[in-house]
Amino acid sequence: MKTLVIGSTKHLLMALFYASLGVVIALLCASIWYLTSRADLDVWHKTELKSAYKRSLEFDNFSQLMALEQVIFDEVEEKIYGRTPHSFDSVINRYVRGSLSDPQKWRTDWNRSYEWPQVDADFGVLLLHGMSDSPYATSHLAKHFKGKAHVLALRLPGHGTIPSGLVDIEWQDMASAVSLATEHMLKVLKGKPLYLVGFSTGAALGLNHELERLMKGESTDYSGMIFLSPAIGLSPVAAGARWQAWLGELLGLEKLSWNSLQTEYDPFKYNSFAVNAGDVVYQLAMRNQWLLSQLSSEALLSLDTSLTFQSLVDDTVSTGSVVTDFYQKLPENGHELVIFDINRTEVNMGLILNDPLDYFEHLIERMPLHFKYTLVENRNGLGALRRQVQARTRYPNGDSNINLIAQEWPVNVYSLSHVAVPFPIEDSLYGPEGVNYIDRVQIGATSSRGERGILGVQADEMLRQKWNPFFPYLLDKMDRFIDKQNLD
Repeated sequence: MKTLVIGSTKHLLMALFYASLGVVIALLCASIWYLTSRADLDVWHKTELKSAYKRSLEFDNFSQLMALEQVIFDEVEEKIYGRTPHSFDSVINRYVRGSLSDPQKWRTDWNRSYEWPQVDADFGVLLLHGMSDSPYATSHLAKHFKGKAHVLALRLPGHGTIPSGLVDIEWQDMASAVSLATEHMLKVLKGKPLYLVGFSTGAALGLNHELERLMKGESTDYSGMIFLSPAIGLSPVAAGARWQAWLGELLGLEKLSWNSLQTEYDPFKYNSFAVNAGDVVYQLAMRNQWLLSQLSSEALLSLDTSLTFQSLVDDTVSTGSVVTDFYQKLPENGHELVIFDINRTEVNMGLILNDPLDYFEHLIERMPLHFKYTLVENRNGLGALRRQVQARTRYPNGDSNINLIAQEWPVNVYSLSHVAVPFPIEDSLYGPEGVNYIDRVQIGATSSRGERGILGVQADEMLRQKWNPFFPYLLDKMDRFIDKQNLD
């Protein structure tokens, strides 16, 4: 009887195993079919740029990096703009000269690095953009510091050219470019303070630069770090992204190297997103986590003081990880975290399924507070009064205060987003107000309505908030932060 039971159990387990294996294979086949049934790859997805920067080039100085940048844009002009087939002609294709999305429609081609010297500046600012972005993402921050500081906005390798630049990029290549730019700025400033301002992946690269130096027992290069939507932690799903690309390479299916394939209508950001790009950010974040775990509290006390701006809701990076994987690991040293809450009007709260602040404040309260924590939130009240905003700050010593903010929540905006933080309402590309005097694309003013499944751009992408109503508050906080660091 016992033998019969064992045999039955064995057969049942084998049946379950083969059934599970069959389900996995079926899902895998369905996924491959779905990914390969997407639109065909275009020339900007398949072209390899021979002059792309790699750390293996072992450049000695920043001038070499800038010389190569000119070469790669010449290559893009020849291989893409000079050879774009007529069938690709589109009024909103960035790779068609004269289209509404042609970067040349702007006075400055923000896809390139730019340096604005200031001989008598008291400090310098190095600006780093995010993954799939370009130096345009930091342009308003750069303009704010122009005339007050020596400004350098770096184009990270693989960016600002064509989406295929991110298919095989490694985070170490970008980190190498950041090191060259940092070395250049320190040489130019001759002992004056240098501040790092990083958005998303740019923030992670700036943090990595300093953590690597601390790991080697060296002093840090920056006098302070300002982070916007920093890529501190990502979803574990990103860890499996590389398998999709490897499978595509094994089967000879190029489309599997892409998470999304979209019309390239944004002149300064890739709309198509390579699988490798997500994996690169994940690997960089994991490297930073390892460094933070290896460094002692004494070593981390030498880490530059940081000021971070983060939306409570962020579909790209983990807001919770900013606390658990970074701020709660730092000893008290003047660090500050600014969180932009959701717009808590009665209508909005009636539509929101789960309040994201409940979980976040639990993270803040479960451990001793070693940093300054500011929540930008609605004031109490009804109607228009409810849209007014205040900054509620808690200090490590238990004190707190509330300051009113001049800006308020716009009507019909229920939250910020990952991409909104570095852009003001006046932004001519992502802002909501049309630019009537120039015939060019205005992504933030899009208000198309119709049936679903028709447009090549997903509705949630079109509706995503792309500018920050509290941008003036952000600039003021940045100025105060830098002034304080300079005095200290």
